[in-house]
Amino acid sequence: MKKVSQLGTAVAAACFVSSVAAQPADNKMNPAISMVLQGQYADYKQDPEAYELPGFMLGGEAGLAEAGFGLGHGELVISSNIDDMYFGKLTLAIAEHEGTTETELEEAYIETLGLGFGLTVKAGRFFSNVGYLNGQHNHAWDFIDAPLVYRGLFGNQLIDDGIQVRWLAPTDLFLQLGAEMGRGERFPAGGASDEGKGSQAFFVELGGDIGASQSWQLGLSHWSAEIADRESGGHDHGGGAAEIPAYSGDSDVTGLDVVWKWAPDGNFADRNLKLQFEYFKREEDGEVELENSDPLETTTYQGEQTGWYAQAVYQFMPQWRVGVRYDQLEADNTGSDTDVLGEAGLDNEGHDPERTSIMIDYAHSEFSLVRLQFNQDKSYENADDQIFLQYVMSLGAHGAHQF
Repeated sequence: MKKVSQLGTAVAAACFVSSVAAQPADNKMNPAISMVLQGQYADYKQDPEAYELPGFMLGGEAGLAEAGFGLGHGELVISSNIDDMYFGKLTLAIAEHEGTTETELEEAYIETLGLGFGLTVKAGRFFSNVGYLNGQHNHAWDFIDAPLVYRGLFGNQLIDDGIQVRWLAPTDLFLQLGAEMGRGERFPAGGASDEGKGSQAFFVELGGDIGASQSWQLGLSHWSAEIADRESGGHDHGGGAAEIPAYSGDSDVTGLDVVWKWAPDGNFADRNLKLQFEYFKREEDGEVELENSDPLETTTYQGEQTGWYAQAVYQFMPQWRVGVRYDQLEADNTGSDTDVLGEAGLDNEGHDPERTSIMIDYAHSEFSLVRLQFNQDKSYENADDQIFLQYVMSLGAHGAHQF
């Protein structure tokens, strides 16, 4: 997570927004303020700091959580209708990293209300609608960590500054079309090329009901960017500055997602089952250089990377759920200098990362959840047995999440 400020800044920001809300009576804005608290215990067989995904340049928040006890990804959320035309939301992420409290402005956007003709416009910083899971906050995920394909392609989640337009068709079948244009500065883009209009995305979502007990959703999406110096983790060979791999060129990601839900007579409170599948393919063509290398080392780079996951989560009785997930990645990258590709993490080392996860969680209410999860992670050569214990607690009003 990119460090923005210390905790004092977060508190100051919250106080500022609260003071704006507490204006005289003619200001009708009444913001909802909530806090999501997360904590966890993590145990690994391998060193989490040596984590890698062969064939993928890791960036964003793609690394593993620190071993032992720690705070997860907390969120301070402020949202409100601004007037009868607009809705606004601000999400400030708070996390602990190597003993330092870090904050990041995760979301800050406005969205139109009642624009008409099925249209909605969103502007600011927001989660992209590419894929199914990406648009959800991580505390709403069914597992403590992101699927490997999200970790490898998006650095856990795709967030950008820009504008989004959605159109909801006036049909019995749920049909939504959307397009996004973003700044393209955050991983997996970089450089904010094309004068700060460096990324684009398109998506279509279909869905409906099958009788009273079943529902489904199908999504197709495409994201592309012109990238200038997308950096990933550096390599320190001793005696000098770390050599940081940086990619410049084109990047295209195409995705497919399918979700099916079942609950007897539509009653999700007692029992329900959710099946979820996503597949992504990324194609890249450009150049990789090792910044700080002397002399400068570069290579041409043509990349083809694919990944998918499938998961099933079953609530077998009120408040209790169990889940299983399987992930797999594959990379086929080529270039003029295989040594530089290897330094950049783009050599698949003859290994296709995979992982199997199982979890059980207990939700006493919609505001509290405790989860136990086990991963057998074969992301690299030596398998890693990982155990997580997590709590997620919500203070105050919190909006509903998507289908």
